Amino acid sequence: MRPRGLPPLLVVLLGCWASVSAQTEATPAVTTEGLNSTEAALATFGTSPSTRPPGTPTAPGPSSGPRPTPVTDVAALCVCDLSPAQCDVNCCCDPDCSSMDFSVFSACSVPVVTGDSQFCSQKAAIYSLNFTANPPQRVFKLVDQINPSIFCIHITNYKPALSFINPEVPDENNFDTLMKTSDGFTLNAESYISFTTKLDIPTAAKYEYGVPLQTSDSFLRFPSSLTSSLCTDNNPAAFLVNQAVKCTRKINLEQCEEIEALSMAFYSSPEILRVFTLQVPITVQSIVIQSLNKTLTRREDTNVLQPALVNAGHFSHCMNVVLEVKYSLTYTDAGEVTKADLSFLLGTVSSVVVPLQQKFEIHFLQENTKPVPLSGNPGYVVGLPLAAGFQPHKGGALPCQLVAQKVKSLLWGQGFPDYVAPFGNSQAQDMLDWVPIHFFTQSFNRKDSCQLPGALVIEVKWTKYGSLLNPQAKIVNVTANLISSSFPEANSGNERTILISTTVTFVDVSAPAEAGFRAPPAINARLPFNFFFPFV
Repeated sequence: MRPRGLPPLLVVLLGCWASVSAQTEATPAVTTEGLNSTEAALATFGTSPSTRPPGTPTAPGPSSGPRPTPVTDVAALCVCDLSPAQCDVNCCCDPDCSSMDFSVFSACSVPVVTGDSQFCSQKAAIYSLNFTANPPQRVFKLVDQINPSIFCIHITNYKPALSFINPEVPDENNFDTLMKTSDGFTLNAESYISFTTKLDIPTAAKYEYGVPLQTSDSFLRFPSSLTSSLCTDNNPAAFLVNQAVKCTRKINLEQCEEIEALSMAFYSSPEILRVFTLQVPITVQSIVIQSLNKTLTRREDTNVLQPALVNAGHFSHCMNVVLEVKYSLTYTDAGEVTKADLSFLLGTVSSVVVPLQQKFEIHFLQENTKPVPLSGNPGYVVGLPLAAGFQPHKGGALPCQLVAQKVKSLLWGQGFPDYVAPFGNSQAQDMLDWVPIHFFTQSFNRKDSCQLPGALVIEVKWTKYGSLLNPQAKIVNVTANLISSSFPEANSGNERTILISTTVTFVDVSAPAEAGFRAPPAINARLPFNFFFPFV
């Protein structure tokens, strides 16, 4: 079945490829001198029926105003004509441009204008500039282009189908008819509001990565900076997207008690939807107070505090202002949020620190898992330790000495060196110039505990050697310190995660450069014997 009101479109496919390839040569070009001197029509290879086919809709009723007729003449089409009654620069098809305007054009922004590319034959308007003429002139050509595709439209019997149909404008005569023919049309404002509200709520039964966290009224707001450093409160927090941002907020200190973004309740009052139905309240875990001299004090209770303006002489202070907010959300592998914790850093703001800088963090932790510190996400970050591990032993608990040996061999690696070259081009035969590595071991013994290596700290000391104009880096000392920690003896069947790390630190021990000067020259001057003549 075809859509109602749309007449059939007669499409004739060419029978074979040979009949198409025989027409691939372009029709001789037709050169015209003016834009409006030629009227091009869509080329057809047959006579279109003059009578209207059955099923063609009648002409629309009277409209509220005149509507433009569809333009299908490529000689009259001009997509770069943007300014009415004005000549657009480098628009060679603009009818508002004169020959004087064409003489100063650098190029034609739209050199070719074609019709519907689905037709087997179509007109094409080609625009160019003749810079050899004095003054330069515009050249316009109207040519026939052949479409070599076998799936091209040969004949169309319904010309209005090539453009959008003018809609029928409701008036006093056809309003009742349009009301009956329009399915689902309603003027009830309440149903429209409820329909649009339902569209904003996700239909999935669980959260997915990047989906905004829904609350009872909208979404969990996570302030951040967008186009500038100023805080934007309408940024949604996305599921499983860890963020840590800093932004600036311009405040009026006299109105600090009325600004919602400075209050704890603005961040702790929303309730996150567990799976778009059940609600998970946000629990305040800790509140730390920062004084004006940067001292930190943790409160024993977690009651919500409100900003308070205090006037002290000529100065004003606003206490209990939110400086840092940290969300910690726990989720399951099924995509449900089960717990929401919140930590605050409150401080006292004076007129000296306005505008105020705030910091916001949000982290997601999976339920029944232990958080492991990462060294990057996903790539490594400079300065963080390398993550490593080994295959655990199966079939019972390992002895302490065996575990210590495995961890130690993992930290040292295969073939840990004994010497380091002082320079990058040091020769292997010059052993006396090489720097030996000094090994140290640190351990903390406890009764009934297992000593396991936990960290390998390598320190490389280097200095600047040579001329001040071109100093060279030289290694002068290397130390490797293996640090062990005490762990309780594990029972058979119990598993434990041990974090090990390797750090390398480069320390510059260059001494301040001292400028050196040559010894002053000795003056050995002899005067002639009659220098003081005739006095002596």
